[in-house]
Amino acid sequence: MTVKITSLADIDAALVEALLDRAFGSDRRGRTAYRLRAGTRPIDALSFAALDGDGALVGTLQSWPVMLAVDNGAVEPLVMVGPVAVVPDQQQGGIGKRLMAALMAAAAGGDPLMMIGDPEYYERFFRFSAAETADWRIDGPVERHRLLAHNPLGRPIARAGRIVPRIDARFACGEQVA
Repeated sequence: MTVKITSLADIDAALVEALLDRAFGSDRRGRTAYRLRAGTRPIDALSFAALDGDGALVGTLQSWPVMLAVDNGAVEPLVMVGPVAVVPDQQQGGIGKRLMAALMAAAAGGDPLMMIGDPEYYERFFRFSAAETADWRIDGPVERHRLLAHNPLGRPIARAGRIVPRIDARFACGEQVA
């Protein structure tokens, strides 16, 4: 299948929400990852859409501004990757990998990436790992082995701290942070 990767900012938000509901269910908003994104909007330069040959939306990848509030009082900017969503009848066809490849190219040289995801898949194909996240804390339940990081510059990331939304003028959406 022919798939075109484009900026998610060019896609109608209602279509994105409908795809996310199809891929993850309408109860998805109660998940821990949604709490981490509260009050922010996706980072346009790191969020992508996959369109099929007819121009229909078949996949999305959103990236969000978060930060690690380090236990010593410092903060480290991070980019939270996800959700990565593909319409159910097209999963396993490589669309998610194409979206991730676009992200990895766009994020090269930038802030470290983090996600809650399948460690076997994301480590194997995209070098995400739980090695640096063992002492990161998140408000809400998370399976520790699924809290992953990728550091494109290889600089040290703090080992202990709390992941929180990074809200500033560039990313604020006006929602209340719980």
